[in-house]
Amino acid sequence: MKKIKKTILIVDDTETNIDILLELLGDKYDIVVSLDGLSALKTLQDESVDLVLLDIMMPNMDCYEVCREIKGSEKSKDIPVIFITAKTDEDSIEKAYHVGGVDYVVKPFKPRELLARVETHLKLSGLVQHLEFISSYDEMTAIYNRRKFFELASALFSETKENLYAVMIDIDKFKDINDLHGHPAGDKVIQCITKIISQNISDEAIFGRIGGEEFAILCTEESQELITDLIEDIREQIAKEKFSISGTATICCTISQGIAKRKEDMKSLDELLKEADIALYEAKGSGRNRVIFR
Repeated sequence: MKKIKKTILIVDDTETNIDILLELLGDKYDIVVSLDGLSALKTLQDESVDLVLLDIMMPNMDCYEVCREIKGSEKSKDIPVIFITAKTDEDSIEKAYHVGGVDYVVKPFKPRELLARVETHLKLSGLVQHLEFISSYDEMTAIYNRRKFFELASALFSETKENLYAVMIDIDKFKDINDLHGHPAGDKVIQCITKIISQNISDEAIFGRIGGEEFAILCTEESQELITDLIEDIREQIAKEKFSISGTATICCTISQGIAKRKEDMKSLDELLKEADIALYEAKGSGRNRVIFR
């Protein structure tokens, strides 16, 4: 598999500086060049960039303000910014870090040192992104993990008083799948079921994996009929699906789901989820592969 190059944005208005950086970094990284701060900010909104090399002496827009804007934007706030400058005074260096820079390279820079700094900050950025991902998302399915689900669901519960629904979902006889076909097969089933559910619910719905084969959805819907139809349709799609587990081997499985609507007297998210959980157990107790609204 071809390794995807990281992209570095060089922000500099001096042709000689740009040429030196292109020669040094061009083989290992994809390079984008902006000649001033405003065009750099536009590039960061339009393109995917992994690191910024920002010259302190810039026309039109102060470089420190450029860095503040980068760090103030949701899209670019996590991109590491390395300042490149001939200035060595303590005030300039301190200000560069204060506005969000991660490093400060003095010209004329040593090529191997600059390469090492760039590589180090790209690695650190990647590690931070990975840590942020695993703190909020389930690694197997890429949906919210239990902690993040409850964090977001609690916020939605607090701000939404009407037409709020909780759905609890459980894969039927999942232990049998693991015992008969092995845990890798069970993992594939979980991934496929998660994908089907994700494709059917709205982007605003909060969907998380809260246990091994247990999932939860918190969402708003205009009526009980609409939410029930949606969840029933998901159940039917999964029941008809043949899940590929290895080579040409496939298996079928079903899910049970319980739905509950927020009532006026409910004071906490736990109360709503408990009602949905009771409905789920009613669905499993009455034969599985069904939806119960409570």
